[in-house]
Parts: sequence; structure tokens; C-alpha cells
Amino acid sequence: MSYFSSSTFSFVSYVLVLCMLLGMQINTTSAQLNTNFYGTSCPNALSTIRTAVRSIVLNDRRMGASILRLHFHDCFVNGCDASVLLDDVTGFTGEKNAGPNANSLRGFNVIDTIKSQLETLCPRTVSCADILTVAARDSVVALGGRSWNVPLGRRDSRTASANAANNNLPGPGSSLSGLVTSFGNKGFTPKEMVILSGAHTIGLSRCLHFRNRIHTETNIDTAFANSLKGICPLSGGSNNLAPFDSSTTVFDNTYFRDLTNRRGLLHSDQVLFNGGSTDAQVRIYSNDNPTFLADFAVAMVKMGNLSPLTGSNGEIRTNCRRRN
Repeated sequence: MSYFSSSTFSFVSYVLVLCMLLGMQINTTSAQLNTNFYGTSCPNALSTIRTAVRSIVLNDRRMGASILRLHFHDCFVNGCDASVLLDDVTGFTGEKNAGPNANSLRGFNVIDTIKSQLETLCPRTVSCADILTVAARDSVVALGGRSWNVPLGRRDSRTASANAANNNLPGPGSSLSGLVTSFGNKGFTPKEMVILSGAHTIGLSRCLHFRNRIHTETNIDTAFANSLKGICPLSGGSNNLAPFDSSTTVFDNTYFRDLTNRRGLLHSDQVLFNGGSTDAQVRIYSNDNPTFLADFAVAMVKMGNLSPLTGSNGEIRTNCRRRN
């Protein structure tokens, strides 16, 4: 007699077929993104975004890091759907004032400016989610990083989740295991986590986030810690800023070289090189800038494909700050 009864076999078959269909649906959703999505509907979309980003970033180089971070904080919360751009209004709480985002994220005005230009050029055509994804790529390129082809066709979410923003985004005090788990929950390998952490080769952080590291941790270069204590004392100055690495306006592998010298700014930076499983990967990138830039481009394509809304899901917002 068979181990499965006929009814059990039918149920198992149903489950297997359902799983296959779900898998096909997921793959189909990803396949709906393509690099020439606006080739006919808005052929100048990418050049418009590139020109705007380059002008803004070259005028304020810190903005490049801000746009890249804005993209990351969007994608890690329910996918790359521009939910992070929504303002709070009566009856609706968005993600901007969640713990990791409040008084921290920048670049909203840049996306607004680009959206306004594209609405004039191609009304109700280019999503805020695609604008943010392309602007992140163009920010990296403007600061010396490698370009990559961005699959397009995302649509904008009508919802947002402050709770998911509070729970899904890894914090500056994260342990290595915590980072591996956070990124693993989004489908990234530990190697890809190290690669994407390399985004900290540009930008600044507030004293609030590195105070404990420079005053109490031992896995830190003494001269480096002392150089920061003037702008980040034990009390006060929480909003004072310091660069993530020693070439803060150039997108390169300096971040990894600094980690090997115990000069990581955040605790969550230095844990990548602290006698653990990711030390070897950090060492590779510290010695090989072209490989880091190439791997970063590949990892960013994967991040940009996190749970996009496509087809008839979501909407194309006319104003990135509010639902239509």
C-alpha cells in the first residue's frame, strides 16, 4: 500500500502546483522590469534624471550619499516602491518619521525636482520608485563609481509602514550576526551584505550613532578615536557630523581599507572586520577597487529588484509625497 492515500496525494500535488505557480508569479513580476521600459513612453527619462542628479551632486557632494541611502531605506521596507517618500497626513502615517528615518533621511527635494521635470515631459508615466532607483545609480556614478543598467517598470505604493521601517532597517549598533540576518531576510548573502555596506564609502554620520564606539570600544585605532572626540564628546553635539571614511566624497574602496586599519566609524562598520567570517571579503575589497565597484553594481541591481510593484499594482504618483 502506498504511503500516501489518494486524498493525501491530491493535496500534496495541489500544494506543489501552487508553489510552482507562486514561483512563476514571482519570476514573472521580476521579468516585467526591463531596462528599456520607457524607451517609447518617455525616451528622455533617464537622461533627464542623470542631468539633474549630476548637477545637484556636484554642487552638494554629500547629496549623492543621501540619495543612495534614501533608496536603501525604501527598498528594505516592503520593497522598492517609493513608500519612503510619502508624507504623513491625517489618517495616514508613513515611514519618514520612523526611528531610523526621522531627522536623518535627506534628498526628498531632489526627487521632487526630478519628478516635476518628468511630469512636464511625460505626464503620469515615470514612477517615483524608478526615479529613486535611477537617481541612486547616477549618484554613485557622479562620485566616481561604476554604472550599471537599471531594470525599470516599478510602480508606486499607496501604502507605507512605519513599523516595518523600525524593524527591518539595520542600525548603527548592529552585530555581525544581526547584519547577516537583516540582509539574509531580504535574500542577500553575507558577501552581498559586505558589498552593500561599502556604500558607506560616501557620506556622513551623526555623533549620536558613533559616540559609544569612539569612547568605549577597543577595536578602534586610538588616533582615529581621539580625532573624533572633539566633535563628538561624551555628552552634547549629537548632531555633529563625521565622514564614514577618509575619501568621503569619492565612491571607492577606501571604506574597506579603513576597516582593516580599525577606522570604521560605526560599530556596524567595524564588525565586518573584527576577527569574524567577513574579514577575508573586506581584505579582498581593501586591495581591489575595480572588483568592489563591479560587485557593488551587481548587488545594487539585486537590491533594486526587491519586491517591486508592477503591472496594475500600485500607481504612478504625480507627486511623490502623496498618493493620487
